[in-house]
Amino acid sequence: DYIFPFFLFIVGVAVPMSLGKKLASGIDRSVYTRIFSRSAAIFASGLAMSAIPFFIINETTIPWPLKWTAVASIIAGLYFLYLRNFKLAFALIGIWAAVVIAALLIGWQVTPYNPGTMRIPGVLQRIAVCYLIVALIFLHTSWKQQAAIGVGLLLFYWLLMTRVAVPGCEVTTIDDKACNLAAYLDRLILTENHIWRAGKVFDPEGILSTLPAIATTISGVLTGTWLMRSGKGRGTSDEGRVEDVRDAESGLENVPASPRLDISASTGNIPASEKALGLFFFGTILLAVGWAWSLVFPLNKSLWTSSYVVYTSGLALLTLGFCYFLIDIKGYKRWAKPFVIFGVNALALFVFSGIMARILGIIRVAGPEGKEITLQQWIYQNLFLSWAEPVNASLAYALTFILFWLFLMWLLYRRRIFIKL
Repeated sequence: DYIFPFFLFIVGVAVPMSLGKKLASGIDRSVYTRIFSRSAAIFASGLAMSAIPFFIINETTIPWPLKWTAVASIIAGLYFLYLRNFKLAFALIGIWAAVVIAALLIGWQVTPYNPGTMRIPGVLQRIAVCYLIVALIFLHTSWKQQAAIGVGLLLFYWLLMTRVAVPGCEVTTIDDKACNLAAYLDRLILTENHIWRAGKVFDPEGILSTLPAIATTISGVLTGTWLMRSGKGRGTSDEGRVEDVRDAESGLENVPASPRLDISASTGNIPASEKALGLFFFGTILLAVGWAWSLVFPLNKSLWTSSYVVYTSGLALLTLGFCYFLIDIKGYKRWAKPFVIFGVNALALFVFSGIMARILGIIRVAGPEGKEITLQQWIYQNLFLSWAEPVNASLAYALTFILFWLFLMWLLYRRRIFIKL
């Protein structure tokens, strides 16, 4: 419930840092091209994740080496596609295609992915839309206008979700999954074939609920603008450079704030300690406002309610303030190394760990009493549940999964490979 809004929040924090220099020096067509192309690539990655492995070979007598060749080649092919090693990527994807064609020629049953049931919304899709809209808002508005837009979106969404009648429902309420405007629009526009299957009547990353998600990202933009104000303190320089650990490791360039970035022009430079206090202060305020709002508009992650936006933005500010205090002011950076390793390749981590989880849930193997189970279930039952109670086995499996990907991301980090779109 906290991870996704925190991610959108930090996407917003990065916007002034990545676009600030372009804003200060003048906006040209290349800026818009970059924003639109990046958003499209992230959105397409989300669609691809929902379609992988594109084909399912149903014949159970297929040799395991052939199955694993197909699985490994498509995963590796997509990996090298992200690295922009197109020759190797297309060669690996060609191997995957050859396995599928061979299976068809032999007569094995191959079921192609049905785009008629593709889930169109998703996590990456929402990130892409929020980044696109918020980046454009940032380039053409002042921080006061950005704040007004964010507040306006939250109030507008609250009004829509509580006052607009839904056809076929006697009462409009978020307590009923089907009888709220967000769910109705998802079914009307996306249809039930293209929304999250587990949701059935709505999608947690649906159309209307993206409006308050944009407000979450705007809260990050305002925070990033605040942090870019020059300050005198450990971890900052006289030129107004905020040396947070994420930017120091990833090479993201910060620049002195332009007039449009100036969130406190009347007060001049802001010391680092005051920035930290500001994060804690506004975080506490938002947390309290979000809780109070939840009494009339409950916290709901799936519908991304306005109270949820304010509440989680407050928590994000407090968390960032804690990290800012330890890292930028006190200089305690070593403890954050695992987070840096994950953070500099966050998109690649999300995509490939998601693909791996999907593949583990598709491949079926022989289980107890000859009954077929997924490979994920087999690993969990034989390697974890065999020696631990269910609650501890589940925790051990999750920690092992995280450590496995930390090792893979460390290999990329060690070689200074940062996969970005």
